[in-house]
Amino acid sequence: MRKNRSSTPCIGICSTTFGDDVCKGCKRFSHEITNWGKFSTDERAVVNSRLEQFKTTILEEKFSISDSELFESKMNEFSINFNSSLEPITWIFDLLRASSNKDLNVNDFGVEILPAFSDLSLIELRDLINQEMLQLSEAHYYKFFNLHFFLFLAFVFFFMELMYFL
Repeated sequence: MRKNRSSTPCIGICSTTFGDDVCKGCKRFSHEITNWGKFSTDERAVVNSRLEQFKTTILEEKFSISDSELFESKMNEFSINFNSSLEPITWIFDLLRASSNKDLNVNDFGVEILPAFSDLSLIELRDLINQEMLQLSEAHYYKFFNLHFFLFLAFVFFFMELMYFL
C-alpha cells in the first residue's frame, strides 16, 4: 500500500492505551490517535508534517543520504514499511525500527552515519533517536496541549491575586 502525507504514522505499539499523553510508538498525541478517523486529510497531513519535522531535525545531525534512489529501492526490496511521500531522511527512522536487532549495514541502503555518531551501534542510535523523538513530542504536547499545565498556571495566578487582596 502506497502511503501519502495523510497516512497514519501508527506502528502498532500504542502506549496511549496505558495512559500516556504521547504515544511511545508513533509519537502522536493521545487526542490525535483517538480522533484520527475523524480528522480531515489536511489535519492528518499537519500531524505527519510535525512528526516529519521532528525526525528531520534529529536524523540530519546523525546521518546523511548518499543515494536516495538506492535507499527507496532497498526499503521496497526488504518490504520495510515507510512513507515515501515524506523526506528520505525520515525513512531512516523506519529502517532502524524494522532492523530490530539484526545486523545491518546502512551503507548498503545509501545511508551514512556521520562521524560524531559512528561509534554508536545501530541499536544505540535507534534508542537515542526514539528518546529524542519522544522528548520533542512531549515538549510540544506540554507546551501547546497540556490542560493540566494551564489549570496549574490558572491556579497559581488565582492564588497570587488572592494573596494580593489579603
